Amino acid sequence: MPKSGPIIIVEDDLDDQEMLKEIFEELKVPNILRFFTSCLKALDYLLTTIEKPFLIISDINLPTMTGLELKQQINSNEYLKNKSIPFVFLSTAPDYNAIAKGYDAVVQGYFVKPPRFQELKYMMGLIVDYWKISGTIAWKQDN
Repeated sequence: MPKSGPIIIVEDDLDDQEMLKEIFEELKVPNILRFFTSCLKALDYLLTTIEKPFLIISDINLPTMTGLELKQQINSNEYLKNKSIPFVFLSTAPDYNAIAKGYDAVVQGYFVKPPRFQELKYMMGLIVDYWKISGTIAWKQDN
């Protein structure tokens, strides 16, 4: 898993995009952030880019194609599936049906946006740190 690849954020709310941008800047996350307002645009990017994304953070409730449908498209495409990009949902409310379907689609997490900026910042820091550490020992041994 490329630790330095871009972080893909699929979020249609521009205010939430700005808040996430500010959070990642404050956390000093060096990865490039790639924002998409729709899953279709994100899927097109994933299918055509030569970049190897580090992480996908997606809202679940999006128009045209939901975050769950995006994950299912990734799973059904051998090229994207083999990239093994960690995929987590970030939603405003818990939807237990969506959570179950998400885990059936092999998402690596479902997180509910906390009401306060500092709490969301803490959560994003934990998520990024987890994926920066995950697989590091095995990767170093293989190279």
